[in-house]
Amino acid sequence: MRALHMVRAYRPAGDSVRQAKGAIPRRLAGPFRRAAAAMVLCLCTTLLPAFAAHAEDGYDLWLRYRPIAGAESTGYRAHATRLVAGDATPTQAATRAELLRGLSGLLGTEPVVAAGVDGDGTLIVGTPASSKPIAALKLKTKDLGREGYLIRSVRVDGRPATVIAANDDIGAMYGAFHYLRLLQTRAPVDALDIREAPRTQLRMLNHWDNLNRHVERGYAGESIWDWHKLPDYLDPRYTDYARANASIGINATVLNNVNASAQQLTPMYIAKAAALANVFRPYGIRVFLSARFSAPVEIGGLKTADPLDPAVRKWWADKADEIYRAIPDFGGFLVKANSEGQPGPQDYGRTHADGANMMADAVKPHGGKVIWRAFVYSHETPDDRAKQAYNEFVPLDGKFRDNVMVQVKNGAIDFQPREPFHPLFGAMPKTPLMMEFQITKEYLGFATHLAYLGPLFEETLEADTQVRGLGSTVAKVVDGSLHKYALTGMAGVANIGSDRNWSGSHFDQANWYVYGRLAWNPHLSARDIAQEWTRMTFSNDADVVQPIVGMMMGSREAVVDYMTPLGLHHLMGRSHHYGPGPWVEGGPRADWTSVYYHRATKDGIGFDRTTHGSDAVSQYAPPVARAFDDAAKTPEQFLLWFHHVPWDYTTKSGRPLWDELVHRYSQGVGYVGGMRHTWNGLRGRIDAERHAQVATFLAIQEKEAKWWRDASIAYFQTFSQRPLPEGEAPPEHPLEYYESLEFPFAPGNG
Repeated sequence: MRALHMVRAYRPAGDSVRQAKGAIPRRLAGPFRRAAAAMVLCLCTTLLPAFAAHAEDGYDLWLRYRPIAGAESTGYRAHATRLVAGDATPTQAATRAELLRGLSGLLGTEPVVAAGVDGDGTLIVGTPASSKPIAALKLKTKDLGREGYLIRSVRVDGRPATVIAANDDIGAMYGAFHYLRLLQTRAPVDALDIREAPRTQLRMLNHWDNLNRHVERGYAGESIWDWHKLPDYLDPRYTDYARANASIGINATVLNNVNASAQQLTPMYIAKAAALANVFRPYGIRVFLSARFSAPVEIGGLKTADPLDPAVRKWWADKADEIYRAIPDFGGFLVKANSEGQPGPQDYGRTHADGANMMADAVKPHGGKVIWRAFVYSHETPDDRAKQAYNEFVPLDGKFRDNVMVQVKNGAIDFQPREPFHPLFGAMPKTPLMMEFQITKEYLGFATHLAYLGPLFEETLEADTQVRGLGSTVAKVVDGSLHKYALTGMAGVANIGSDRNWSGSHFDQANWYVYGRLAWNPHLSARDIAQEWTRMTFSNDADVVQPIVGMMMGSREAVVDYMTPLGLHHLMGRSHHYGPGPWVEGGPRADWTSVYYHRATKDGIGFDRTTHGSDAVSQYAPPVARAFDDAAKTPEQFLLWFHHVPWDYTTKSGRPLWDELVHRYSQGVGYVGGMRHTWNGLRGRIDAERHAQVATFLAIQEKEAKWWRDASIAYFQTFSQRPLPEGEAPPEHPLEYYESLEFPFAPGNG
């Protein structure tokens, strides 16, 4: 634990052996064997701590059903010696199989599958319609909806039992995963009384996967969808994907990139998507597809994609009918339109509402939805890109069909390490807004940097829009409670790939996990979820959990410090987004450059979004706008997002801005050094395979954090013309060296 306080960082196998002919001369056999024995002894002595835990490759994610030490003496086994759970439907069968798998692994013995409660320690799972014991209990489940559940300690015919009850099979499955989570985290199960229901209706993963299996902004190998082998070969990994998602309540998946190929809507690929839908269905997951707006022209033979053209409207209606014949529970379409060169309704002089409503009418008869992304900006350079989504969508509030949701990124630019909450949240009370987070770390160090995104998600969800007074948080917008939305949801851009550990690194699994838990309930604590994930993934020992959670909770802030401190943003390398590039300028669009955003001069740095600048502050509710408009009242983490201030501006620490910037860059590097020290202290407490990969990645992170620091300081010093504060090391190389680095084949580059 001492390591947690060393840097600011933490205020935060044996067959007999026969001698082969000529292999070892007899006269040397004895010395050779003695030397070999000595070598083995040396290796064992050196590596023993690393082999203290069983090696793992991360494939099991957080569903590691490893034995509970002393399960008998601790009493856990007594609660699940018998299992009453049906298998009449695919979901029931999957739930029972998961419980048998989990309980066998955790408790060391498989429970007896029983038809009724005729012994102590019975676990009963199901619905009043599928289970007579549950029906007899007359539990109050009506308010739980389709996906909610209760877990309760009860007595049946005088015998102690635990019941997991729901109104629908999928609710019972979610409850079963919750019960297993209690055992995995060593929670008490003696007197359970849990009622859970999701706070959002649609909890979705967006896969930016292309048909050639390249994943845009993917850092975990190829796409897990092997389109060439589908629909005939169903990789068992697809089922494990569904299990993992169901365990955290994710109930929808978009299979393909928002920069969509029209080919995804052809009969061949619809059949492939249907095969995946069949795998996911027992786990409560509905398939959606990203649709290319110009598909009627590209694959339909029409001359236009105008959403008001009757032939176009008929084409989409016929296409929807075709998809629903193959996938009866198809969720609907996700659309990126008129953004970054993608086709859309504005190409024909129509609005986003015109385009969304045309597609919504096509899926409405089947109960489908259209999710229309608000990440839009025109091909012409705007005065301030941060303003465009608000300007285009707020006038359309109330003009969308009732099966349309507008999907809004957490911030107005593009998944930066830190952004203020998007001004659209709270500004469209008549249109359901769906949160879009990025789980894959496009701007936070790809897969090799440890950056737990729970604090980022939590920071956004807890932000107060103040549109209806204090307490009008983004979370209340997203869960529908603020504006009484009929549709609610959250989307996360997936970090999943073909890598054995799914996400490219072991700690990136936590970002998938925390996203799912917050999509289920946006009001949960990121720290509590980190503790939960750590206990399920690594260990339940407090002296392992505490340091790991300590690392995680400050890790995102460290990335902000060494990449984009004090509200700086969009400073990465061009196109591939790998490494620092504050000098990036020129090209087809000003707002694809770094200089557009930081606006450094000899007089100061920062983007003026005040009423005297671009006036982006006025898109927020008046109390928020007034605070952001005043540098003294603006939270310092957003200072340079909203203000252009001089280099000698006095920050809250008392340091001049230049000194504070340098301090923040160094502080971020120091935190990573602290994480390395803490992780090295856990050698022998974590299995060797996972410990080694994380240790290597932390070394990479520290090297690259220093790269970010040095390159950024070297560049911005050309404007500040100020010396480094006392005690700060100069950049390792001159600025020209950093500017000369190129990475055309960085992973995830679209």
